[in-house]
Order: sequence, then C-alpha cells, then structure tokens
Amino acid sequence: MCRPEWPNSIVLLLCLCYNTRKMSRRTCWICKPCRDESQRLPSNITLEEVLQWAQSFEKLMATKYGPVVYAAYLKMEHSDENIKFWMACETYKKIASRWSRISRAKKLYKIYIRPQSPREINIDSSTRETIIRNIQEPTQTCFEEAQKIVYMHMERDSYPRFLKSEMYQNLLKTIQPNNS
Repeated sequence: MCRPEWPNSIVLLLCLCYNTRKMSRRTCWICKPCRDESQRLPSNITLEEVLQWAQSFEKLMATKYGPVVYAAYLKMEHSDENIKFWMACETYKKIASRWSRISRAKKLYKIYIRPQSPREINIDSSTRETIIRNIQEPTQTCFEEAQKIVYMHMERDSYPRFLKSEMYQNLLKTIQPNNS
C-alpha cells in the first residue's frame, strides 16, 4: 500500500521518535525515505496546523497532515486498524461504480469486520450483522455506523494519548523554532 506524501519535517520527526525507542534505521520503515535528507527540515506543515490538532479530534482529522501523523502514531502503538478502517471508508464512499463498490465492500469486510480478521475493529454485533446484510448490495453508506463507532473509539481513547505522546510533543518543539 502506498503511503501519502509526507513533508520532510514529519518524516524526520517520526524517525526521531522511532530512534528514541532504540530502533535501528534498518528496521525503521519510516527512516528509509529520509536517509539522504535526515538533517533537512523544510516546513510544509505549520505550527498553526499542529496546534489546531489539540483543539479537537475533529480538527485533527480535518487538517492536511493531522490524519497522516495520527496514523503514524497509532502504527507505533500497534493500534492502527481503526484509522485505516476510517480512511478506507472515506475512500469507499467516493466509489461510483457499483461493481467496484461491491468488490471494495467485500474486501473491507474481510480485513476489518469479519470476526478474527487481520485488522478486526471493535464494533457491536448488531452493527456487524447489519454490514453483513448490506454488503450483498452495498451502498455508499453501508459502513457508516461502523465508521462512527470507530471514530468515537479514536476520539475517546487514542486521541488523548496522542496529544500527550512524545511524537506530538516533539513535533511541537521541532516546528516552533522554524516558524518564529
């Protein structure tokens, strides 16, 4: 799966976070793209955007780089299935072709919804059963309830931890001098 384009400042920050956890650059998948430019810190991301993330989870998810950095944090914490599902649903909603929607709905089910699936998300059984019925003839909204549940889990559980995380705190420190 292709990673989105990340500004060099985010890649460098993520490398710093991984390296503070005693990971080598050989094992760090984030370090690979920045090996040649590890000392460069151009600022495609602004202090205003990063500060906005602390105002609310909704604002974090609405900014350009917030979801990318948040997803990287969740990956570090080995709990990125919720953000991946949420992002996959955002993409799914834009599918116009009926055949593509059916195919993608089945794939989302196999990866995130089916019990014991590789990245099973935490949803109640009635939501799961509704999705199972709906994916036979999936609409653009057939994952909407599960997406809302996952969003709530992220907002209540991992988002507060993210704001207190070394990653977020380091990003604030790294960006402030560049924008002063």
